[in-house]
Amino acid sequence: MLEKLRERLQAHAPRRVTLDLPQAAVLLPLVARPEPTLLFTRRAAHLSTHSGQVAFPGGKREQADADLLTTALREAEEEIALPPGRVEVLGRLSDVISLHGLRVTPYVGVIPADLPLVPDPGELDAIFEVPLAAFLADRRTHTDVIRVDGRDYYVPSYRHDDHVIWGLSSMMLVELLAEGFAMPIDLFQRPEGELHFHPERRLTPS
Repeated sequence: MLEKLRERLQAHAPRRVTLDLPQAAVLLPLVARPEPTLLFTRRAAHLSTHSGQVAFPGGKREQADADLLTTALREAEEEIALPPGRVEVLGRLSDVISLHGLRVTPYVGVIPADLPLVPDPGELDAIFEVPLAAFLADRRTHTDVIRVDGRDYYVPSYRHDDHVIWGLSSMMLVELLAEGFAMPIDLFQRPEGELHFHPERRLTPS
C-alpha cells in the first residue's frame, strides 16, 4: 500500500499558491504498521489560539529554514520529538491557506512504528494515531460546508475516540486520499449525508 502511495505522490503535480503570504509547513506522518495509521497531534488546552484542536505536526517557516520541507521536519522534531532522519518523505500535497492567512505546504512521510514520540507540553497535550482504513472507508460523522471567496468546500469531519478531525487538516487529508490512494473523494462535490454550514470566509480582497 505504501509503495503504491509513493508512486502516486511522485507523479502528482500539487497546486502552488502564489499569494505573498507568511509560509508554514506540516508533515502528514503515516506510521508503517501492518495496518498503516496516520499520526495526529492535539494542541494543548492552555493555548490562546487553536486550543484543543487536532492538527498535523508543523508550524511557521523560520528564517534559518533552507526550505519548507526543513520547516515541516524541524517542527515535527520540536513538537513530538520525531527525528528527521526517521522520516521517509514520499512527496508533497497542494498548498492550502489557513483561516489566519498562512500559506501551508503539506508533506507526506512514512515513519517507523513505535518510535518514542513525546508531545511538547508547551504546545501539545496528545499524540494519537488513526487507522488509515477508517479514512479510506470514509467514516465521516458529517460534512462541513465552508464557503471561501464564493466557492463551497465540502470538508469531511471525522471523530476518533474523543478527537475531532476537521477543517484544514481534513482538506489535506482529502487530497492524500484522492491522489495517494485513488479514493473517489472531492472537496468540491456535494456528498451524501449531514451537512454543517459555516460562515463565508474571504481570503482575497473583494
